[in-house]
Amino acid sequence: MSTRIVIMTNYNFIPILAIICLLVAHASAGAAATTSFNEEEEADRIVALPGQPKVAFQQFSGYVTVNEVAGRALFYWLTEAVQQPFEKPLVVWLNGGPGCSSVAYGASEEIGPFRINKTSSGLYLNKFSWNKLANVLFLETPAGVGFSYSNRSSDLFDTGDRRTAKDSLQFLIRWLDRFPRYKNREIYLTGESYAGHYVPQLAREIVNYNTNTKHKLNLKGFMVGNAVTDNYYDNLGTVTYWWSHAMISDKTYQQLMSTCDFQRQKESNECESLYYYAMDQEFGNIDQYNIYAPPCNNSDGSSRATRHNMRLPHQPRHSIFRQLAGYDPCTEKYAEIYYNRQDVQKALHANVTGRIPYKWTACSETLNRNWNDTENSILPTYRELIEAGLRIWVFSGDVDSVVPVTATRYSLARLKLHTTIPWYPWYVKKQVGGWTEVYKGLTFATVRGAGHEVPMFKPRAAFQLFSSFLQGKPLPKS
Repeated sequence: MSTRIVIMTNYNFIPILAIICLLVAHASAGAAATTSFNEEEEADRIVALPGQPKVAFQQFSGYVTVNEVAGRALFYWLTEAVQQPFEKPLVVWLNGGPGCSSVAYGASEEIGPFRINKTSSGLYLNKFSWNKLANVLFLETPAGVGFSYSNRSSDLFDTGDRRTAKDSLQFLIRWLDRFPRYKNREIYLTGESYAGHYVPQLAREIVNYNTNTKHKLNLKGFMVGNAVTDNYYDNLGTVTYWWSHAMISDKTYQQLMSTCDFQRQKESNECESLYYYAMDQEFGNIDQYNIYAPPCNNSDGSSRATRHNMRLPHQPRHSIFRQLAGYDPCTEKYAEIYYNRQDVQKALHANVTGRIPYKWTACSETLNRNWNDTENSILPTYRELIEAGLRIWVFSGDVDSVVPVTATRYSLARLKLHTTIPWYPWYVKKQVGGWTEVYKGLTFATVRGAGHEVPMFKPRAAFQLFSSFLQGKPLPKS
């Protein structure tokens, strides 16, 4: 009897062993397949950045040439997912300006894995880095932004929306050739401010590209924050925000409303004078990117107003930075020190040939001043992309006066979308994170108490927003 049992036990054990062996072999083969990199990938691998804490995820950075004739090359920095990167989507982040660096802002003070310390000597970890949920690729576009460059200097004085979108598409196509393991991966585009143009325009380029090729890019959707959307409604919403938040007088509000033609790309001298009067005389010593934050004071106690025109709302910030509880806004200044270090550039494979004759800056004033084409409204593009079935989320920090929540709400209202889930408060850590409404084809959300760069001011809430977006689920009601 006992012998019989032993025989039966051994008999049943054989297929189990076989299955285990097959699983181990399969896992080993899969690991070998996923950890093999081609030479181009290896050349872009970041071993470690100066002063970087040890991390388990992999990083890559370098250049992709998008136009051989002009010698235009765009710089990228990929931070792979902390866990199971081969099962996670690819998320592309773009900063706006136009002319501002995704490395300086998105990577270094918003959603990247590292923050730069006060002495610019090293890095520390960001608790709410988005690469905990996805592989995040920071792209500096167009050429002339950050480490991206063109050998044709005239490109810096003749660029705009169209070239940016086309070059960014070329970048993605060629980058995926370099990183073939990402070719079938889900792709999401994200960004803020003037990336309210870049992101939908790039999405449109991808959708059009996919209709004419067998090798389609697996674009699933996009998300933009405090996004420049429509000239008229953005301008109207901005002036309304200033008045409704007691930043300007009734008299100035009425003068702006009666004098300015919000449809125009460039306002009249009379209108511009009213803007400058409001900013210089009525705003007072505030930070326009977060109206409830302490101002950026110079060493003598004075402050320099940050001015913007209504066509290009997110201009570079030039000032000594303030300290606000909960975050350190000096990271822009720290970034300009850190990324100009030769050892940092060498680790990033940036400016390796010395083709960039100027100092690395967080924003390019040259590009900003010479932006030669901009779409009056991105709303027709939204309609196209909703029709294409993309997942689209728009969010807005509600204490930003540069591209304020009123501007975004006015713009989105023109789409006249059907509401599927009415307005409700959403929560993070048992606190109201903001408010949201879900429409057919688009989700809108506010982030309570966040300024222009939402993930910098409210990192936990932004992380929840990103998580819900990736899952395609409404924001939590409790």
